[in-house]
Amino acid sequence: MKKIGMIVAVEMDAVLQLYGAPKGKEKRGGFTVYTYENTDYVLYVLNSGAGELGAAAATQLLISVYEAELIVNFGVVGGLTEAMTLARTVVVESVVHTDFDTAGWNGFEPGRYPNYPDRYIPVTPRLVQLSQEVCPELIPVRCASADKFVSGEEKKRALHEAFGADICEMEAAGIVLTANRCQVPCLLIKAVSDGITGGAEDFERELANSSAVCLKVMDKIIRAL
Repeated sequence: MKKIGMIVAVEMDAVLQLYGAPKGKEKRGGFTVYTYENTDYVLYVLNSGAGELGAAAATQLLISVYEAELIVNFGVVGGLTEAMTLARTVVVESVVHTDFDTAGWNGFEPGRYPNYPDRYIPVTPRLVQLSQEVCPELIPVRCASADKFVSGEEKKRALHEAFGADICEMEAAGIVLTANRCQVPCLLIKAVSDGITGGAEDFERELANSSAVCLKVMDKIIRAL
């Protein structure tokens, strides 16, 4: 039976509404882990909280302790271009960690890790392709990830111009870097809650609806694996 680890930052209500009461629930490594099971797979859902450090630790826990063979993450994000409108669902094909900057040491451009050829960290290509086959409406995007909530048109346009990203959020880099390091495939499905001119108010208003839409897409893809 396949073991899947799902990382959830702040959208746990969507999980409980779709899947109902978990088969099991336990505290491990400072996190709460919910277990769901069917005939095809066991799903371990971990509520990481917001931020890269929690997301990275959660990913490692799911891989090391729960032996997850696949890491998935769904969630709401900010849009950095006009094309990224409210509730639009997307599949992340690459991530740039905008906080990471070693230019003063080795001259690399901001966002580039030494063990990657450029600053764009790839998400498992075959899963990106599969997700689009299952859900053709999904748009492949580049995600800017950092430990900061980006609000307002000026900041969002600047982030897009600096890194060529389509969306922004706070967990993707931690998840993808850790999964890649452990050679475990990963998949990230996101829904835009606040567009290029939006911010915290839009995020709060659209959180529940966007999360529910996003999780249903993720669930459809998982069932197709």
